[in-house]
Amino acid sequence: QVQLMELGGGLVQAGGSLRLSCVPSGDIFSILDMGWYRQAPGKQRELVATMAESGRINYADSAKGRFTASRDSNNNTAHLQMSSLKLEDTAVYYCNANYLGIVDGRDMYLETWGQGTLVTILS
Repeated sequence: QVQLMELGGGLVQAGGSLRLSCVPSGDIFSILDMGWYRQAPGKQRELVATMAESGRINYADSAKGRFTASRDSNNNTAHLQMSSLKLEDTAVYYCNANYLGIVDGRDMYLETWGQGTLVTILS
């Protein structure tokens, strides 16, 4: 099994920067793809960036040019460097991972989420 913990949320002024981290535990080398998502108040959860096992990273349009996602292949710790933050970036940010686990003795592709970390942008 894999567990994820997000770190680094907090309050920041509009235009500022913030760095989030996602620290996995458990069977961390079974992790395949990872991703960052966010959920703003009253809205559905949305994709921010995906980080494939291959190293390929894709961004949502809202994140392009302002956010940089990265992943340490040595331990699958992920980061999200956010800059030029806007009021609309206020949200709970979640880390997500797909991994190969064992259920009832069989290999299965599983998914796990962190508990989320709140990012609040101040005007």
